[in-house]
Amino acid sequence: MKTAFVNGNVITIHQDHPRAEAFLVEDGIFLQVGSRAEVLASAGDAQVVDLEGRTVLPGFNDSHLHLLNFAYSRTKIDLYGTSSIAQIQERSRQWLAQRDLAPGTWVSGAGWNHYAFQEGRMLDRTDLDQITTQYPMIFTRVCEHTVVVNSKALELIGIDDSTPDPEGGAIGRDAGGRANGVLMETARYLAYSKVPDKSVTEIKAMLQDAIDYVSKLGITSVQTDDFETFSSKNWCGVLQAYQELEREGRLKVRVYEQCLLPQIHRLKEFLAAGYHTGVGSDLFKIGPLKLLTDGSIGPRTAYLAQDYSDDPGNRGIAVFTQDELDELVCTAQANGMQVVCHGIGDGAIEMILNAYEKAQREHPKPDARNGIIHVQITSRAILERMLKGDILAYGEPVCVGADMHCVEDRVGPGRLKESYAYRTMNEMGLRVPLSSDCPVDSVNPIDSAYIAVNRKDLTGWPEGGWYPQEALTIDQFLKGFTLDSAYAQFEEDKKGSIQPGKYADFVVLSGDPTTVDPKDLRTIQAQATYLGGRRVS
Repeated sequence: MKTAFVNGNVITIHQDHPRAEAFLVEDGIFLQVGSRAEVLASAGDAQVVDLEGRTVLPGFNDSHLHLLNFAYSRTKIDLYGTSSIAQIQERSRQWLAQRDLAPGTWVSGAGWNHYAFQEGRMLDRTDLDQITTQYPMIFTRVCEHTVVVNSKALELIGIDDSTPDPEGGAIGRDAGGRANGVLMETARYLAYSKVPDKSVTEIKAMLQDAIDYVSKLGITSVQTDDFETFSSKNWCGVLQAYQELEREGRLKVRVYEQCLLPQIHRLKEFLAAGYHTGVGSDLFKIGPLKLLTDGSIGPRTAYLAQDYSDDPGNRGIAVFTQDELDELVCTAQANGMQVVCHGIGDGAIEMILNAYEKAQREHPKPDARNGIIHVQITSRAILERMLKGDILAYGEPVCVGADMHCVEDRVGPGRLKESYAYRTMNEMGLRVPLSSDCPVDSVNPIDSAYIAVNRKDLTGWPEGGWYPQEALTIDQFLKGFTLDSAYAQFEEDKKGSIQPGKYADFVVLSGDPTTVDPKDLRTIQAQATYLGGRRVS
């Protein structure tokens, strides 16, 4: 069955034919793209859909998010947007009052950000103790690299004032050296290990909720890190959940799994099971090995090449030694896996580049498409090294909206001049697939577009933009969230632009992001989402 979509403002993201009026779809594939007359001349008895002048784009492809974690966060106490510790306490008390929880039930919350707090400080266990000491509580910071727990949870975890920091992590302590309930980086897993896992049935239900949510925003592809959402780190259960959803016809997005396997024995187990990049179907596919090499800017856990400007003697946390990182990257590359690494601080990024360069020397691969996710604190030398190595720069412009409020204190204006340099990356010739890092930031691509193009947070601050010279053009943004993201998963010949022979994945928008005033970008909404030519939202 053919379907002709006509009378549209079609932005193709195809450099040779950037605009069209119509396209023809058959068996989930774009068959023809061109003028209304051209398409109708070939349509025959095709069904005709009148787009009524609305704007059409290739479906958005989020190159890095945590879909299962986003789904899980929607079951927790919603702490996003809270502006005080008092507000968190009141919201949590209301949440508990509405539920009859069994004794010992873990209470989870997600999304707090102490930079927004009127109290001007981090949450600690005493704050959570004022909510309840009956139930163990674990509240995850918006960056996902820090949690805070109450005294009941510390007791169950077995952390006391003498417990040493785990490798690659830190246990927060007050001025007297007492454990204060703050757990950073790998120390988080001391708490997560005590929280009961979810069944495959529960995982499927959560994923379905999240998939429905992102599909309504025009997202047709996600590159998602899911394997360590739960304490068991059971990648088999995650794969089973996705595969069952696919068999049941309930996947409304194409999924490329970024496989978080940070221990060498787990990576080898995964490889031995027959998994590597590219295994799967057109709806669910194994992607790269994913590694977290450092933390985030807010709690000063991003690993810097020099000390934090506002905390002399502290360079953050390197999750791996160089030898550990080298072994993981080289093993992956030798066994058919692409690699992407979370790297925010310049110290972490340099370690990642060292590992990639060693892997290419020892296991040469001409089109590895290894990448660095976030690439926030950089220098011209780092970017040139990435360009030379053909390393993908997974940009996250939406994070600028949060980081601009604290990062200058953290690293100083000197280092910032060459950081969050998404425009420079594009102009140098780096591939810059774009992402949301949801649930850390908003999953709505239009929010990302607003921040990327204006270099302002979602309130419109600051006037004139934050380091506006690094603002993306709207064309750079759209390419980054479509074609460059497809390139990041070796599928630029299958999606990312509206061209004959590619998947008919597209979104119908209420307005044209290339002509609207940049300050009004957020007035644009997704009105319909199509996957393989079939409307799914």
